[in-house]
Amino acid sequence: MDITKLSTGVMLSGDDIDANANREKVRQRRLRRKLYVLAPIFVYFAYRVAMDDPVRPGIPGWLKGNPEIIIAVGLITVLGCAILIPMLSHGRSPHTVLRAEDSDVRLDDVVGADQTKREAIDSMNLFLASDTFERVMGGKARRGVLFEGPPGTGKTHLAKAMAAEAGVPFHFVSASEFQSMYYGATNKKIRTFFKQLRKAAREEGGAIGYIEEFDAIGQARSGMGNGTSMSEGSAGIVNELLVQMQSFALPAPRDKIKAKGVDWINKHLPPHRRLKHPRSPFANILIVAATNRAADLDKALLRPGRFDRTIGFNLPPRADRLAIANYYLDRKTHTVEVTGELIADLSAGYTPVRIEKLLDEALIIALRNGRTEMDRSDVLSAQLVTEVGVAHEMGYHPDERRRIALHEAGHALTAVLTRRDVKVASILRRSSALGLVAHGDSEERFLRTPTDAKDLICVALAGRAAEQLEYGEASSGISSDLAMATNLACQLVGQLGNGPGLLSLEAAMVPGAGNLVAKVFGDEASREAAEAYMVEGAARADLLVLKYRTALHEIADLLCAHDEVAGDQIVAIVAEHADVSERRGPVRIKVDA
Repeated sequence: MDITKLSTGVMLSGDDIDANANREKVRQRRLRRKLYVLAPIFVYFAYRVAMDDPVRPGIPGWLKGNPEIIIAVGLITVLGCAILIPMLSHGRSPHTVLRAEDSDVRLDDVVGADQTKREAIDSMNLFLASDTFERVMGGKARRGVLFEGPPGTGKTHLAKAMAAEAGVPFHFVSASEFQSMYYGATNKKIRTFFKQLRKAAREEGGAIGYIEEFDAIGQARSGMGNGTSMSEGSAGIVNELLVQMQSFALPAPRDKIKAKGVDWINKHLPPHRRLKHPRSPFANILIVAATNRAADLDKALLRPGRFDRTIGFNLPPRADRLAIANYYLDRKTHTVEVTGELIADLSAGYTPVRIEKLLDEALIIALRNGRTEMDRSDVLSAQLVTEVGVAHEMGYHPDERRRIALHEAGHALTAVLTRRDVKVASILRRSSALGLVAHGDSEERFLRTPTDAKDLICVALAGRAAEQLEYGEASSGISSDLAMATNLACQLVGQLGNGPGLLSLEAAMVPGAGNLVAKVFGDEASREAAEAYMVEGAARADLLVLKYRTALHEIADLLCAHDEVAGDQIVAIVAEHADVSERRGPVRIKVDA
């Protein structure tokens, strides 16, 4: 094998896999052993046939006339099974063995995470060609890999693809399945799991173990640096994991028996005549663990020789979302206006699972409307449904309907004026919100500036400004707006260094303050700085709704007439009264109620 193939980023196959050669050696050895055992039995049966005295199966003669013995043996067998089966099942490994035919997912189905997939393939190749890697280059393959990332980012999806293409037994288990109400049973299940892995590795040339939700059994022990207090039993589980990760060279049971026999014989032999101990072949095992709480894991599990390689799964950027969207759109019916670019723009901050869910919801909406293909409006509606909830017509009182429309018009007006990308404004109730304006960044960005935060504070307080302008006072509908603006103001002061000093309140451990807002409120100077940002945002919102009052009323009129207004219509109305430079692009939707 050409050792450079290990770095191509392509899965090894055929003769390049050391595990295949090892599997063939094990198969031939197994056949020889069975031949050695069965050959004498076959010769005995052949001899009996040749002597005209063939072996006839049946009930032994001493039992035929003794029904009491048959009943007694039957009762003893039933009682033995009733006692032994539960005892043996307590320590049984809960894993499921997956073969290639058990999964429809292949590595070609893992899209939008090229670097992550490359890391996983490299680890797989080193495992599958570990003998060559050690013999040619003197290196040792990884034995533990940690998949770390938020839920829905594709950890299990990639694991299933690895199971389908590994060519070796893939033992899949959820960490919670190890846990038991019986003391010590969890440790026993873990030992059995690794024992089954070693057995499969020696029989098949290699084996892969995948532990999902690894933090359920791998949380840090007390006194390990993170302040987490664990029970003695939980600490014992982590200790068991640490021991088992070093157990891949343990001898097989039959080799232990051979070793004891050799030891007994060597006691009676002089030193120069003693026999050599049998050596068990090294169990080629790769353990893959997945978690979304890597910070909670015991640090000892992440040291060299254990889970010393972490592969991160992050929220996909636009290029990856485009690949994911195209992959799913190829498998779902849609009109030509629904493109990968549209989905990539709408799904900023989405995981791959959420993107698939968005398209499935759009298909449901299309089917509800009597169509078999989703269009752009279905996708936009599906986004609101998945993020906010299903729309409900409330039958508002005319005065209340007008007030809600003005409130949402204030949000929409200031969002356009601050160069936000407005998608839709609605006065239909969704979840706990009586109305909403969905808006996002004009371009996908990963950093936030104080100016961005001040713009969002202004947009959040614009509903209050619109109500006060028309009615002289604001309603209870501003409560969630004030909460959002307060959070933003506290982030400016406590996180971004825009308060009375540069010290970060987020880094402070304040007794009784569970979040950043509580820390800011607890410091008088920081509280005054946050309040100043709120007052500044409110004054700016008052100025904008007053200056563009005509546009405010036109948007509110449309909302009263149609319940929902598209972002393009809102931009067009504001553009008639102000110089608005449209900057459309990827958005991370923010909802103002």
